[in-house]
Amino acid sequence: MTPRISRKTRVTGTALAAAALLAAGITVGTAGASPAPKQPTPLGGSPLVLSASHRAELLRDADATKAHTAAALGLGSQEKLHVKDVIKDVDGTTHTRYERTYDGLPVLGGDMVVHTAKSGAIKSTTKATQKRIAVASTTAKIAPSAAQQSAQGVAAKTLGAKSPAAKSARKVVWAASGTPTLAYETVVTSVAKDGTPSRLHVITDANTGKKLFQYDEIHTGKGESEYSGSVELGSKKDGNKFTLTDDGRGGHKTLDLGNSESGDGKPFSDDDDNWGTGKADDPQTAAVDAHYGAAETWDYYKNVHGRSGIKGDGKGATSRVHYGKSYVNAFWDDSCFCMTYGDGQDDKKPLTALDVAAHEMSHGVTAATANLEYSGESGGLNEGTSDIFGTSVEFYAKNAKDPGDYLIGEKIDINGDGKPLRYMDKPSKDGQSKDFWDSSTGGLDPHYSSGVANHFFYLLSEGSGAKEINGVKYDSPTADGSKVTGIGRDKAEKIWFKALTAYMTSNTDYKGAREATVKAATDLYGKDSAEVKGVESAWAGVAVK
Repeated sequence: MTPRISRKTRVTGTALAAAALLAAGITVGTAGASPAPKQPTPLGGSPLVLSASHRAELLRDADATKAHTAAALGLGSQEKLHVKDVIKDVDGTTHTRYERTYDGLPVLGGDMVVHTAKSGAIKSTTKATQKRIAVASTTAKIAPSAAQQSAQGVAAKTLGAKSPAAKSARKVVWAASGTPTLAYETVVTSVAKDGTPSRLHVITDANTGKKLFQYDEIHTGKGESEYSGSVELGSKKDGNKFTLTDDGRGGHKTLDLGNSESGDGKPFSDDDDNWGTGKADDPQTAAVDAHYGAAETWDYYKNVHGRSGIKGDGKGATSRVHYGKSYVNAFWDDSCFCMTYGDGQDDKKPLTALDVAAHEMSHGVTAATANLEYSGESGGLNEGTSDIFGTSVEFYAKNAKDPGDYLIGEKIDINGDGKPLRYMDKPSKDGQSKDFWDSSTGGLDPHYSSGVANHFFYLLSEGSGAKEINGVKYDSPTADGSKVTGIGRDKAEKIWFKALTAYMTSNTDYKGAREATVKAATDLYGKDSAEVKGVESAWAGVAVK
């Protein structure tokens, strides 16, 4: 253990170790990467860094004028807007994200972003659906109990769920696909075969009983800890002891579940503010890794994108370690706003890793912004977003023990053959992911349909063809054999973040993602810029046109 560093403690060994997981190697800057073109100064489309109070003021303003906005958009008298998020650009443009209700019922897939000029005039609107929101009647033909029972059956069949328990079905308008339909949404809580908690949302037609859609609220990933040297942690003195509470990052806490699968967990405490031994048999070591991963993720979003915390409200999340027994997984749960880690096979390899934290916590960013449905092409974009930002965080952290790369989970050896989980330069190398888009992409598991997004991001960042970056060799193909010139990862990250937060909605597909990133690049770098052309070229490289 190393000397105390006041409220930022340096910890050695495995502590930092877990840092090489689900999102791509671990961390180190761009050393060794192919040189990017000179960075132009972004235009007025860059987001402002909003304080918590300024963001709250913008949200209040939007809420006060939402009825006027609904009228200006020509929404029906039964429709109402509900403010979810707001982003303001340097040039004064405001992007306000709304959800909708119809006759008091939530409209699933009715979300939209209204883009307003500094003058207050509406410039444009990005909608999850272009369909008119209306149903013939809000009186259902089947009882909510029937939808509830059906949803429990879906959970048992699709998850092999243990003791599924369905909450009362709520009536909604389903507008995410096809013609808006009166439906029930039932949330079934259970535990999947591998021990992962599940909150399966099942959408059922309220007139016919037909299942319309399903998705799981819990997003998972896999990995194991690796040695990564010493790290600094934000801690707090509580009486005569210290806890892993980081007031410098919104009060983020790391708690000990003690191998339980329920509860909030208990605070870790330490007498001298020196945490962990660098070995997995010390319970503090996993906590160090998790706390460090959360700190790097917070710093990345704040310093690179001006976002204060996962929700942009300055509030820290919670990390929970030592979940279950021999649990080989980790997951983000938006309902508790927390990241949870298992200890791996035989409780010997905690899944507390930097890129796991960055990947999984980025699911929280997606939930707070575009809220991409975890199914179909939007599911692939959701998972790809977490891979993209997980990779970005590890490059940002510049951990010399494990340079940043475009390999996903290369340190965890999950398959026992030393190979990564996923490859961003050529996703099909994992045997299941897509290099290029085609009509079957949306039918894949999101971890594999994400290959199209991952490949796009690699091409946009680094370009096509053979090259070596930080000691790793890549050779990225294109769908039509064309050559793609990268614009640099720093700009690619900013474009994807802008697209996610300002132009994507809950059911954005790959064609919509292309439109969103072109708009984002235009906002940031100009209509005829090399960056816009780079975005278009990279999407053509993965067959999205």
